Amino acid sequence: MSGRPVNVMTFGCRLNAYESEVMRREAKVAGLESLEGGAIIVNTCAVTGKAVSDAKAAIRRARRENPQARIIVSGCAAQTDPDDFALMDEVDLVLGNEEKLHAHNYRALPDFGVNQFEKVRVNDIMSVRETASHMVESIEGRTRAFVQVQNGCDHRCTFCIIPYGRGNSRSVPAGEVVEQVKKLVGNGYREIVLTGVDLTSWGGDLPGAPSLGRLVQALLKGVPDMARLRLSSIDSIEVDEPLTEAIAGDMRLMPHLHLSLQSGDDMILKRMKRRHLRDDTIRFCQDMRAARPDMVFGADIIAGFPTETDEMFARSVDIIDEAGLTHLHIFPFSPRKGTPAARMPQLDRGLVKERAKILRTKGSEALGAFLDSQIGKTQRVLVESGSLARTEQFTPVVLEGAEAGNFVMAKMDGHDGKRLTAHIIDAEQAA
Repeated sequence: MSGRPVNVMTFGCRLNAYESEVMRREAKVAGLESLEGGAIIVNTCAVTGKAVSDAKAAIRRARRENPQARIIVSGCAAQTDPDDFALMDEVDLVLGNEEKLHAHNYRALPDFGVNQFEKVRVNDIMSVRETASHMVESIEGRTRAFVQVQNGCDHRCTFCIIPYGRGNSRSVPAGEVVEQVKKLVGNGYREIVLTGVDLTSWGGDLPGAPSLGRLVQALLKGVPDMARLRLSSIDSIEVDEPLTEAIAGDMRLMPHLHLSLQSGDDMILKRMKRRHLRDDTIRFCQDMRAARPDMVFGADIIAGFPTETDEMFARSVDIIDEAGLTHLHIFPFSPRKGTPAARMPQLDRGLVKERAKILRTKGSEALGAFLDSQIGKTQRVLVESGSLARTEQFTPVVLEGAEAGNFVMAKMDGHDGKRLTAHIIDAEQAA
């Protein structure tokens, strides 16, 4: 009997978005589409306490709206605290981050989820030594495809729970990545995004320890029909010469880098156990702009890390201008159980929220100034839907009259503080 498509709810990062497509495919292989009440998979994030509470709220809502559905919970929050989700009456099955990628763990047995012990299938993520490429030949509803090339993290930043949800760093061999990208490009995807938990550590566990720059160069050479290649969040201190050469020398590699910055103060960076200092970030941004003048930068910044003084916080505000940051992701510090930072002297929550608000305001000003600078320019943009496109610098553009998957030349007319508005000058047909 034919049922309904598996509903996958995704929280968190681009890697989760990619893995959700793998999960959708594996659940279909396992037969979950034949379930009369349907199946809902919740792919959770553990990066903040709010991300976990949002996932739980979504699970409860999904049960109210779909009383007969099987609800399966996975992702980083499920990996780090499976029993917490197993105790939820709404949840039928909890899968770990490795288990969620294989069909046999989804088998639609009539009696799965009998009790809180049987419904947990979560193994030790630290024991996983390899990352498969999990070929995804199409990604629903997108002109952009994420490609997982790395998973896990060997670093232990004091605020971060993610290594305990993802395990140690492991890389997909370059040949497998190239083959996957060839298939995606052949299936019509115009932009490829390389993603991972700690993307710039790619290759450290492979024979010869190749660098991310070598992988990028292999893709640019090996997939000549690839229109755009983009990198997800990077650790700037790990950027090597081959990657810099690729950025400077091949316009298919997009001029947008998102930095795992976290703070603009050296003492806080040390207490976070980050491997860069303030001047490293400023110098990196200057060097990248020298190599690629149209480069723009995004960054993650945490507000209110334990022990952060007014002076330390001010340096995080100032670095937005000093490094020339444009697209900011601001996170109020959220203590994660089991991390060293959770045991440090905490700031008042009201102060943390106020600092996050100040950073967001500063970020909005920086973005507004950048958007102002784009008005009147003509750019080649990639259309994602009939009314939304993106520039090479990842800036969203609102326009009308274009078909998803096509490139168009568009003139920027204005902006709303977050997105550019434009009109089409010339359209290119999708290959």
